[in-house]
Amino acid sequence: MKLIYETGRAGRTGVVLPKCDVPEASAVPAALRRAEPAGLPEASELEVVRHFTELSRMNMSVDTNFYPLGSCTMKYNPKFHEKVVRLAGFADLHPLLPQLRRGGVLVQGALIVLHETERMLAELLGFSQMTMQPMAGAHGELTGCMLIAAYHRARRDTARKYMLIPDAAHGTNPASATVAGFTTKVVPSDANGNVDLDALKAMLSPEVAGIMLTCPNTLGLFDPNVSEICKLVHQAGGLCYCDGANFNAIVGRVRPGDIGFDVMHVNLHKTFSTPHGGGGPGSGPVGVSISLVPYLPTSRVIRRSDGICCLEYNYPESIGYIAPFYGNFGVILRAYAYLLTLGREGLKRVSENAVINANYVASQLEAYYDRKYKRPCMHECVLSGKRQLDSNGVHTLDIAKGLIDRGFHPEPTETESKEVLDAFIEAMKDIARAAETDPESLHAAPVTTPVRRLDETLAARKPDLKYTGD
Repeated sequence: MKLIYETGRAGRTGVVLPKCDVPEASAVPAALRRAEPAGLPEASELEVVRHFTELSRMNMSVDTNFYPLGSCTMKYNPKFHEKVVRLAGFADLHPLLPQLRRGGVLVQGALIVLHETERMLAELLGFSQMTMQPMAGAHGELTGCMLIAAYHRARRDTARKYMLIPDAAHGTNPASATVAGFTTKVVPSDANGNVDLDALKAMLSPEVAGIMLTCPNTLGLFDPNVSEICKLVHQAGGLCYCDGANFNAIVGRVRPGDIGFDVMHVNLHKTFSTPHGGGGPGSGPVGVSISLVPYLPTSRVIRRSDGICCLEYNYPESIGYIAPFYGNFGVILRAYAYLLTLGREGLKRVSENAVINANYVASQLEAYYDRKYKRPCMHECVLSGKRQLDSNGVHTLDIAKGLIDRGFHPEPTETESKEVLDAFIEAMKDIARAAETDPESLHAAPVTTPVRRLDETLAARKPDLKYTGD
């Protein structure tokens, strides 16, 4: 493919602007202006459209390929929800429009969406109240840790400085706890991939503020001792945080608030219908038990007795503002549409499909790849490439690149049909066979893409974004 820099020609243009009818001026000081015009391509509208259309065809996306992106993530997002979020009554709102004075009627729809989404999520999660403000999963983690800190401060229990984090927890948990002012301690797993209860008991003390438990964990396992873990931490005076990044596995089936958790975030951009990836957009609402309600961020959406929704700020024990305005409203709106579309029974089917599909993939591939814990999984199955590495030097990265050559993004998913999963399974088997018979083909993969294998570490740390014509 030729880039637009190569196809453009001097003098071509894709737009004709009217003659300026006011004196021309620049707000840029003369010392900061370019000595010569920027070297931008000159191209017709047709060339520009074809250029970007061709670029889009080179990308792997959920509209064109099996594209899971993250095993904890709902992959396909209904186009209807994208249409809802673009309705002018929502998309054109300004966040500083008045709530109750003249013009207040314009924001009632948005405030009602915030309030009703909060109540539906609180019911799903089993918590007293929610805050919809956090703008990502890690932002929700930080909010939850700040709430735990506020709870202990209010009780003058200032000795509680440690946050316990299992070794199979979500990778951002330690950073979130540290930013909130805690010192983290790692709780090891036992031989079955669960939290080691003996190790946990030995670590509990009056200095422990709480535990952050990813449920199910990053290996796709639901810890059968989760209620006992919460009980032990509570007996020691700590609180229990649930990382809800993997909520797909239990949505509509288990309410974390009912099994002992005090606070939890859930990722709307993973479980509730927002496209995920590329760094955003995100939303990580946090639910809390009654004991943490006084410390929730301001402002909060309330519904008055006359049915009007408004923002309330008078919460003296609040941890304060978490996000500008009210978080990523468009993400919340998609979740609202998703919740109303599926209903309670539909949400149960989401978790059923996630668990059944993941276990199906695991059962079909366990003869070809290693699994550390051979037990039923939840929303994802975790396979190891150790066998391929030990026998023929084929790394997990080689396997992932081999999948790209076969038309798959390298992770299984719960939203695809059995036919697509079967094709993915066959591709994985084919790669396992290639690792035995032709490992060099995997070392070279991918060979079918416009750009061959990159040094991904170097690309992330020192990206080269400048076109030079080389």
